[in-house]
Amino acid sequence: MTNVILLALAGLIVAPLVGGLIGGIDRKLTARAQGRFGPPIVQSFYDVAKLWAKETTVANPWLTFCSWVYVGAAATSVVLFFMMGDLLLIFFVQAIGAVFLVIGALSVPSPYSQVGGQRELLQILAYEPLLILVIAGIYVSTGSFKVEAVLAHDTPLLLELPLLFIVLGYALTIKLRKSPFDISGSHHAHQELVKGVYTEYVGRNLALVEIAHWYETILILGFVALFWTTSLIGLVVLLLVTYALEILIDNISARLTWRWMLGSVWIAGLCLSTANLAWLYFA
Repeated sequence: MTNVILLALAGLIVAPLVGGLIGGIDRKLTARAQGRFGPPIVQSFYDVAKLWAKETTVANPWLTFCSWVYVGAAATSVVLFFMMGDLLLIFFVQAIGAVFLVIGALSVPSPYSQVGGQRELLQILAYEPLLILVIAGIYVSTGSFKVEAVLAHDTPLLLELPLLFIVLGYALTIKLRKSPFDISGSHHAHQELVKGVYTEYVGRNLALVEIAHWYETILILGFVALFWTTSLIGLVVLLLVTYALEILIDNISARLTWRWMLGSVWIAGLCLSTANLAWLYFA
């Protein structure tokens, strides 16, 4: 019971702090790649503190409710992950938060917010089926949806699910809102929609959304970590290489339209997933 409580506290308190630091490192590396000095690594925490101190004026009370549900769902999904919970349950909990983020954006008449919310729905439509397929592949490989079953698996999942790991990369890029799939909103200053889905989230509501993004970063990187749990060194190397590739892709890719996003993600994701699952079934 003590271990469970410690894991839950780690997921609730430590995870967003690490997520904020990852976001700061991301912004720093992106700035250097673009020839800029960039903000300090802890700038994300300064931003949230500044937002929390600002007056929160909303056009619709739903924005406040949706921001709390969004961060609550993100935090719950990370806590469940750290407690070695069921991957399907974790998936549906985070999906609830993603939907409420869109509901908040669509609850106001702002054109930027409306377009951003609609595009966010398209992004959810693109990456959610991919995550389901990845979880299905983990089940076929380990015989369980539990995180603890993955940790007890003798062979790194990357060796058994290499194509599904690529599919997870698509979901990771969309979830982190990086080019070429940052069509609904972005944490970098290269969005033609200003803040897109985040436009009407201000003050404490936007601070909550930022904290939820930190939780989501840890959650999706947690899924990446499941693909190499037999060695701590291998796990760290996999995480570093994966995130470095995400930053590289973000800085060298042009943004796709939503039609290209759905077409490319679904075609590539479904083909790779089907091939990997068929290989597992017949092997």
